[in-house]
Amino acid sequence: MSQTIEVLIVEDDVRIAEIHRRFTDKVEGFTVVGTAITGEQAKEWIELVKPQLVLLDVYLPDMKGTDLVTFIRHHVPDTDVIMITAASEVEVVQRALRGGVFDYIVKPLMFERFKESLENYRNKVEKLKQSQQLSPEQIESLWNRRTQGESIHIEHSPKGIDPLTLKKILQCVLTMEYNGITAEMLSKESGVSRSTARRYLEYLISQKRIYAELIYGNVGRPERRYFPISS
Repeated sequence: MSQTIEVLIVEDDVRIAEIHRRFTDKVEGFTVVGTAITGEQAKEWIELVKPQLVLLDVYLPDMKGTDLVTFIRHHVPDTDVIMITAASEVEVVQRALRGGVFDYIVKPLMFERFKESLENYRNKVEKLKQSQQLSPEQIESLWNRRTQGESIHIEHSPKGIDPLTLKKILQCVLTMEYNGITAEMLSKESGVSRSTARRYLEYLISQKRIYAELIYGNVGRPERRYFPISS
């Protein structure tokens, strides 16, 4: 059996931190070793425990989570980070990417998205332990890249789902990996109607190739945004 992955939760809202802890307990192979509500507390935990994975918010009382990512990279480079935050500023996302953050989950958090992220992380950790050398395909999969050969088995597409349109729509979603895409955006990008775009998107969800989240903006109603499921 694989070794349990130790997790540190860094979240200043104790209620949300407790949700993260409960979610983590539901995913096999992970255990929470501590919770920090400030950046300084997190530094102490990280230096003392050296957890394998940190679930990190961006907005902390004494520093930004992206600054903590820099600290982790300098002091405990073997520790990985998944950011769970409401932050959507380009600068924050860029710093997370450059800091080698494994995943970036936008609040409000849903369990399926959380579970998927942790399971993808666990699977990749196990892949890296299997051998001293990886095949090109295995290396590609570690960065969530897909080739046309990894596409949906379109020959079994149901009635009303055109294989070529399906492939085109899937590619549109994959190119919007980090920001996601709405049915309206996809309609403009692919040239199909909004209702057609939504039908294909929901079909891709049923095939477990993408997932949807309700994203809450500053004003107006939440929008349903679609994201690719990582390998």
